[in-house]
Amino acid sequence: MEQQDRTDVIKRLKTIRGHIQGVEKMVEEGKNCDEVMQQIAAIKSSVEKVGWVIIRDHAVDCLMKEPMTKEEVNKTIHRIAQFLK
Repeated sequence: MEQQDRTDVIKRLKTIRGHIQGVEKMVEEGKNCDEVMQQIAAIKSSVEKVGWVIIRDHAVDCLMKEPMTKEEVNKTIHRIAQFLK
């Protein structure tokens, strides 16, 4: 993963951590369900964006290795499929 992408992923992960802590506080304070679910949707979207960056870079790094065995190709495809579920 390139340094700029790594920096971006770390920044996004820290933001996600903050959002999760915020949702935890909202639940503790008894905030209404709509507000909590709105924040959870934002967290989900952020996690998906981070996942796509990592998968893109992981797939490129893995698939560009030479030589690559059939097992390694299948493992990479399996990881991508797990993310898409």
